[in-house]
Amino acid sequence: MKIESLIRENIRNLAPYSTARDEYSGNLGIYLDANENPFDSGINRYPDPHQRSLKERLAQIKGVSPSMIFTGNGSDEAIDLMFRIFCTPSVDEAISIAPTYGMYKVAAAINDVKLVEVALDEDFALSAAKILEAVTAQTKLVFLCSPNNPSGNLLSGSDIERVLREFHGIVVLDEAYIDFAAQGSSFLSKIVDYENLVVLQTLSKAWGMAGIRLGLAFASELIISTMNRVKYPYNINVLTNRVALENLYSIDSQLTVIVSERERLRQEFSKFDFIKTVFPSDANFLLIKVEEPRKLYDRLIDRGVIVRDRSRIAGCEGCLRVTVGTPEENSKLLEILGDYQ
Repeated sequence: MKIESLIRENIRNLAPYSTARDEYSGNLGIYLDANENPFDSGINRYPDPHQRSLKERLAQIKGVSPSMIFTGNGSDEAIDLMFRIFCTPSVDEAISIAPTYGMYKVAAAINDVKLVEVALDEDFALSAAKILEAVTAQTKLVFLCSPNNPSGNLLSGSDIERVLREFHGIVVLDEAYIDFAAQGSSFLSKIVDYENLVVLQTLSKAWGMAGIRLGLAFASELIISTMNRVKYPYNINVLTNRVALENLYSIDSQLTVIVSERERLRQEFSKFDFIKTVFPSDANFLLIKVEEPRKLYDRLIDRGVIVRDRSRIAGCEGCLRVTVGTPEENSKLLEILGDYQ
């Protein structure tokens, strides 16, 4: 497979914007090159357009080369770039599973790319055969989310690998919730084996930094370098970069609590008659099927608890998605559910 041939011709020929910080990247000197305010406030200078120090730290944590890391304004920026780099508007197509994260569909629509949704099998299982059957000559991207949102389950590793082997396009594997799954579930180490694999992760979930909007993409140096050429020059601001570096410490203790609380909620939910199904989860949330989803949702709102109503999504009829909170928040939720019966 020639990845270069999958990239749109205008993107292959793109001469990216060159910033003042591209022309000089040292740390000493009087900066009179970027028309900045010269009075130091901590934020008066433009940020490093390549986030070098942040990528070096992430490389240590993730065990990959900095040149194989893209940092974006949330994972949504990386998703959008996939369409902009690989899909010609009104010509090319993409595939996603369903139900899944809604931004794949939104980004496809924004970029005028047809998105074909392939329904997951029973219990939200991935079928590589069904994905491959949906591929046409115009299909350039396949989006898979594992653990999936809103179902919470890991997708079959063997089916993911079959898609990677047999689909001659780019496979985007969204691992936003992978930190909550069993160790060894991530496909991050496989980016050296599959040049058509792009793995998305984020600091918004397990790392507790949703407010700074920092998403990560891991792929071959060719794909990452192309993403860096297409992105806006200063896509990660000084404050986001600083906060990320200050907070990239061990999260093991928090993960232990969240996973333990997920199991507690699963067990307690199964005791309520009005909760018909508690779906298995490898994420930090549980999808539950209930008798009257909107009634229960409204009751929780009345008591000050907000969950996500997913009952209008095909494949999630009658379902609410409940994020695992702190032990105290979870106890309050269970108390309210006990009063609901």
